[in-house]
Amino acid sequence: MSGAERIPDDIAFQAINPAAYADDSVHDAFRWLRANNPLGKAELEGVYPFWLVTKHADILEISRQNDLFHSGDMPTTFTTIEGDKMVRAMTGGSPHLVRTLVQMDAPDHPKYRLMTQSWFLPQNIRKLEDRIRTIARQHVDHMASLGGECDFVNEVALYYPLRVIMEILGVPPEDEPRMLKLTQELFGAQDPELNRGKTSEPLQGPEALAAIQGVIADFFMYFKAITDDRKANPRDDVASVIANGKLDGEPINDFEAMSYYVIVATAGHDTTSSSTAGAIWGLCEYPEELAKLKANPALIPGLVDEAIRWTTPVKHFMRSATADAEVGGRKIAKGDWLWLAYPSGNRDEAVFDDPDAFRVDRTPNKHLAFGYGAHLCLGQHLAKMEMRILFEELLPRLESLEFNGAPRRTLASFVSGPKSLPIRYTLT
Repeated sequence: MSGAERIPDDIAFQAINPAAYADDSVHDAFRWLRANNPLGKAELEGVYPFWLVTKHADILEISRQNDLFHSGDMPTTFTTIEGDKMVRAMTGGSPHLVRTLVQMDAPDHPKYRLMTQSWFLPQNIRKLEDRIRTIARQHVDHMASLGGECDFVNEVALYYPLRVIMEILGVPPEDEPRMLKLTQELFGAQDPELNRGKTSEPLQGPEALAAIQGVIADFFMYFKAITDDRKANPRDDVASVIANGKLDGEPINDFEAMSYYVIVATAGHDTTSSSTAGAIWGLCEYPEELAKLKANPALIPGLVDEAIRWTTPVKHFMRSATADAEVGGRKIAKGDWLWLAYPSGNRDEAVFDDPDAFRVDRTPNKHLAFGYGAHLCLGQHLAKMEMRILFEELLPRLESLEFNGAPRRTLASFVSGPKSLPIRYTLT
């Protein structure tokens, strides 16, 4: 490898370091990479070499070529060599503890996606608008009952999208706390306050993997009971679609059904929670943007997209090359592993003016937070609709808003967002 390709170790480490996502310093590393080595190779001890893709255009180019850059041949989220070997030993050779849409390539990916796709199309989620508005109003009323101070993440943002997706999935309200806890343990496995052991230090290697495996086992056990029920008594919910799903005329196997539940039950609310909290964080940090919204509520869809771009809850996915290729002037070899750095693409100066600023009237806003190509997020329309409705209910009643303490982010390099957001506000 030429010296020009190689990323300095300290910069490469920042890109994968969970703590850099918690204190936001990862953006310094990404800014340096976009300017100096936008598609460079990281060669760190204990991990497979990988390309760090930091430019919007290069992430798009890789994401639209799903035959050339696979999701499922190597781990789809970043791991160490030791972690990969442990997973393969547990699974009999597969690099994945679950097999969801995220880990699939064609021909399976489009077939599995088709099973639930109709549930998440704009014309179908529109039917849910009244129900979602009722849930949104309940959460705004709850916020109003808290006396003008709350931790917006832990009082509002976590619970609103959770209620919506669990209703669509078919999980009863009394089981929502369990679903939230498992989701936090899964995505927050690196965070001492959220992981299963509640350790004082971030979990590493075998301990982190064992914790994640335990969480997945708990999810599988829970959804096995739901599957058995929906096979016997199908209802008008996504759980019934998955439980009775068929692939090429044959019922899908338990492992893939369970994996399907896990992706809907976790990604279906966690990322929306993060973006919702990100919107409030942005409005606290940039009070002039709140004034713009108050003066012109038609900007609410712009707030939604900007919050999603600015927060970028999914930090990366990995791809691997199925053949030799060239991207961004670099020669990628067959089998090479690539890290798609979505927060970097979403702050690319070539695409976004003043990219670090939070601007509710940013147009166009061609962010990459939902991915691109065949793997474009299935629930993107639902997520944006949930956020829009919540802010349509909240903003007319919101007279003042400010931080009430230091906000904090989750320690995680895969999926993360605001962990605590203390605010002071006046609600009518």
